Amino acid sequence: MPNSIKKIFPLGFPWETEDPFLFCVYHLDHYPKGNDEMGPAASLEGRNLGNDFTPNALGWRMYHGHTVPGFPYHPHRGFETITIVNKGFCDHSDSLGAAGRFGQGDVQWMTAGRGVQHSEMFPLLRQDKDNPLELFQIWLNLPREKKMVDPHFKMLWHEDIPEIHENGTRLKIIAGRYLESNAPAPAPDSWAASEENHVAVWNLHLNPGSSFTFPEIPDGVNRTLYFYEGDSAVIESTRIRPDHGITLNTNAVELTNNGLETGHFLLLQGKPIGEPVAKYGPFVMNTEREIQQAMDEYRLTQFGGWPWPYPDNVHDRDKGRFAKYPDGTLVEK
Repeated sequence: MPNSIKKIFPLGFPWETEDPFLFCVYHLDHYPKGNDEMGPAASLEGRNLGNDFTPNALGWRMYHGHTVPGFPYHPHRGFETITIVNKGFCDHSDSLGAAGRFGQGDVQWMTAGRGVQHSEMFPLLRQDKDNPLELFQIWLNLPREKKMVDPHFKMLWHEDIPEIHENGTRLKIIAGRYLESNAPAPAPDSWAASEENHVAVWNLHLNPGSSFTFPEIPDGVNRTLYFYEGDSAVIESTRIRPDHGITLNTNAVELTNNGLETGHFLLLQGKPIGEPVAKYGPFVMNTEREIQQAMDEYRLTQFGGWPWPYPDNVHDRDKGRFAKYPDGTLVEK
């Protein structure tokens, strides 16, 4: 194995991750035109509605949605979600009364903390042409001292996320820094909020024949690269095929696209939290007892209840990109 590579592994669903990350999933759905309800203008016959995760010849899934694709209300506690929408749109609603519509490169950073319910739906806004969706959702753990902080969400609008264009590469810095370019600040209680944790979330696109060098990082920091679209890449003469992840060492690593197509990569990097992890569905704590407490509290309180008319709440079709925060602040793009 080359000095720069620890491991190469196939990408499943979800993708394998390392501490401080808990989970990463990639959604690519070639949705058709939308209907009047912002669902697909196509037959849903034969789909396992409510649990439609199986790719088929049409190339799109309803997930837990029955009318609109997506994920109706569900709870989280003890970690953060980072949702990157490169194509299409996501409609957010939550138990704090916050809401938003984001897409076309926007990112939502949500700290679940002591508990929140939210829905994530994918409205098919266009009725005259197809509605492709490309989305990453990443779960970033919280350390024990932050697991019960107040929930928080913020939008990283794509206009504010730095992109570096050089020598046939395009680097989008969602978290962390590259050279003199810094990502927007993450949520305030995030593990990523401290520079000493070296958290980075980068989306990298390499033209055929171009190269990019990942800088050296301190020993002990975990770094995983995901090759999710393209045809071929090389690290230290080792060929990397698409749909594979590469666990990297901390030395400087040169990546070259030796294929005929643009290569698309996601990088997740961070210092490990190094604490016990107890997981049960949407809850991530340090002990099984804390998981049981989370389940009991959710049954009792519903983490504040659900202030929206539908579990799969979506916003008006003509609504643009926006974020409405729990204190009533409204930001429109």
